[in-house]
Amino acid sequence: MKKLVIIGGGFAGAYIAKKLEDHFETTLIDTKDYFEFTPSILRTLVEPSHSKKIHARHADYLKKAHFINGEASKITKGNVTVNNSRIKFDYLAICSGSRYSLPIKHKNILLTSRTSEIKSYAKKLEDARKILIVGGGPVGIELAAEIATKYPDKNLILLHSKSLFLKRLNSKCHEYSYRFLSKRNASFILNERLVKYNKVFVTDKNRKIRADIAFLCTGITPNSEFLKRGDIKLDKKNYVIVNNFLQAKGHSNIFAAGDIASIQEEKTAQNSEKQARIVVKNIMHIEKNEQLEQYDSSQRIMVISLGKYDGIMTYKNHAVKGIIPGILKSIIELKTMLRYK
Repeated sequence: MKKLVIIGGGFAGAYIAKKLEDHFETTLIDTKDYFEFTPSILRTLVEPSHSKKIHARHADYLKKAHFINGEASKITKGNVTVNNSRIKFDYLAICSGSRYSLPIKHKNILLTSRTSEIKSYAKKLEDARKILIVGGGPVGIELAAEIATKYPDKNLILLHSKSLFLKRLNSKCHEYSYRFLSKRNASFILNERLVKYNKVFVTDKNRKIRADIAFLCTGITPNSEFLKRGDIKLDKKNYVIVNNFLQAKGHSNIFAAGDIASIQEEKTAQNSEKQARIVVKNIMHIEKNEQLEQYDSSQRIMVISLGKYDGIMTYKNHAVKGIIPGILKSIIELKTMLRYK
């Protein structure tokens, strides 16, 4: 049986491992020992008990695949090095994802991509009087909404370098999220960027902001450091260069999916799974000497939650607001987690 190795157990990697473990001798490598429904991580900040609902251990949902808890350090021809051991592969799927970059390092600034940190900060958030959120994209808005809904009496400040929230989406999304947060006493600083921390947070316009705790929700960085030691081609931003079939440039048996792939689209869980489906199909097509399928990166419906019972569902110039998109995300979470039971 041919060997398939998958690096990363997020939306793309977990999907590929589960779908192909019956067809190949499959090995999943991940730095954490569980799959995580990342779109709901932010809720654990105001509801720590929710973390139990969004985790599934790799060893539990994978029935045949071998799981290695570790960090890939190098890819050479036909091998992946992890925990000082070399794992051979006939096919490789790189799904190592991304993380938030941090221009300022300080104990009072939290990276929203680290689940364990988010949970540990629940008590600190409860005790904080003044809270700063940096970034007005989907993550920043969702986090602001969770905090504003749970703690409407806290002094919540949202700092955004653009003039509009959710700027890549239609204007209705900005207007609705702005009204939602305004009604819950949030304040906004637009067209300014956080540049340094020296007892207070300082913007590029020399505005000084005092806060008990701050959350960084901008500037993702691909987890591709280990790829720089091999012959996987990266673009200028260190994403894996892929063709229309999601094959890594110059490699017919190596694929990339999820945030790590150099595809110009929103880095969402939905898109990661769409790419994973194409990787699964194309590996099987190669096995059967069939024509490969191209990945379609057309714009898709996007759901942004605003607390538990409100939200925005948007597609191109259309937007549905209110309770329906608010609970839709919970339904998507439940449906996804049932797959990994």
